[in-house]
Amino acid sequence: MHPEWVRERCLALPHATEHVIWGTDLTFKVAGKIFAHLAIEPAKVWLAFKVTPENFYELTERPDIIPAPYMARASYIALQTREALRADELAALLRESYALVVAKMPRKTQEALASGSAVSVGAVKTKTAPKYAKKSGKKNARKKSPRKPAPKTKTTTRTKRRSPAPHLKVTRKS
Repeated sequence: MHPEWVRERCLALPHATEHVIWGTDLTFKVAGKIFAHLAIEPAKVWLAFKVTPENFYELTERPDIIPAPYMARASYIALQTREALRADELAALLRESYALVVAKMPRKTQEALASGSAVSVGAVKTKTAPKYAKKSGKKNARKKSPRKPAPKTKTTTRTKRRSPAPHLKVTRKS
């Protein structure tokens, strides 16, 4: 299978977009979420896509199919050769990858995709700043206390003898 064949199959899916990343790799997304990644230039892996956890274990037992680097924890597999899967099987798995990614999206995004309206990438939920981040305009903003230096301790072998009552003055006759 040629990369152009994979590209045609991915772009035929509703609302699928293509993005060039790292100079030569193509990433196929739906509403800003990746469902397939294609390497144009020769590399260790030429195609990666999402599968169900059951298919993940079944497919990674086959030759030339490995867990996708950096994406395996999300059940992505990677094909090392173009002959790793038959064309009809690959087309079905790409459709399944698309469906899995859409199923994980928020309900409003899914409804917008189903109705045919355009979904902006900005609609995708992003990470918020941590609670301890400095926010301007807040009354109860968390302030960092200045760091106090550690107390200095003397390390002597002899200890000075103190009088039992330091406030009393002891006088000696000579």
